[in-house]
Formats: sequence, C-alpha cells, structure tokens
Amino acid sequence: MRFDARDAECVVFVEREGVLRRIGHDVKLTVRSFWIDMEAERVEASFDASSLEVSAAMVEGREEGSLLSDRDKAEIADHVKTDVLNARKHSAITFVSQSITQDSEDTCTIAGTLMLCGAKRAVTLNAKRTGKTWVAECALHQPDFGIRPFSAMLGALKVKPTVRVRVSVPS
Repeated sequence: MRFDARDAECVVFVEREGVLRRIGHDVKLTVRSFWIDMEAERVEASFDASSLEVSAAMVEGREEGSLLSDRDKAEIADHVKTDVLNARKHSAITFVSQSITQDSEDTCTIAGTLMLCGAKRAVTLNAKRTGKTWVAECALHQPDFGIRPFSAMLGALKVKPTVRVRVSVPS
C-alpha cells in the first residue's frame, strides 16, 4: 500500500539549546512531499528534503502558531534546506526496512537503513497503533549523518544535535 502527504504525515521536531536559547524557538517542520510503500514485511520511503516547511513554533510540546511570522517560517525553512540538509545536492531522504518485529497487536519495531545527506545509517523506529493510525517515531542524531546542527550568534544559539521524527499513516 502506498501513502503520501495526502493521507499520511511526516514531521520533524527541532529543539534549541545554548546560552541564548530563550530568543529562539523550538519548531515543528512538516515534509510536504514524500511517499511510503508498506507491505506486511517491508517498508520503503522517500522524502523530499526541499519540501520541508515550518508548521509552527513549539512551546512545552504544544504548537504555538502565532509566535512565528510567515517571514520567520520561510527564513527557518531556508536555513534547514540550504545550510543544514544541503537539499540541492541531497534532495532525497530514503528509508528501507530490513526487519519488522511485531511486539504486540498495536506495537512494532521497524529496523532499516536511512540515507540522509549522502550518509547511510541503521535506524530503528518504534511504531504504535493509535486508533486508526500507525505512528512511528525515532530520534536522529544529526552528526551521525555528517550534519552540523545549525547555530547562530557565535554558537550562543544552536539546535540540539538530536531531532525527533514522527511518521503517521492510516492503519
């Protein structure tokens, strides 16, 4: 079964750190162009890095839509696509599963290979069925993929090296 942005969702949660972290914002990024092929024993997916958009600022786990102007969102998205992911050179982010382990009726573990910014690494996603949706999450440590987390103001404001990725598909 194939899913895409019309019936599924892929979001990335980015948090800030550093001495000046209070002036920045944690953000929720949404991938607007992707596909996911799911079979009983295999998952394959491709995400377009250049389609990332800033959905909202995040405050204590809640979306706060009014904290960022459209200009702020566009500027942050541009930094992510250009300075962090180099989306012109590495536009495709791909995932291919090697194993899917059913832990219970409503949970499973998906192990596979993620290609991000030209680097392949093993990743594990924990998936849980919530109502009529499967939600898979993983933490990605950017330096593992050769990504230098974004920083500004001589490093006084920077992004934490680990981001959280969440993919939701209908069950």
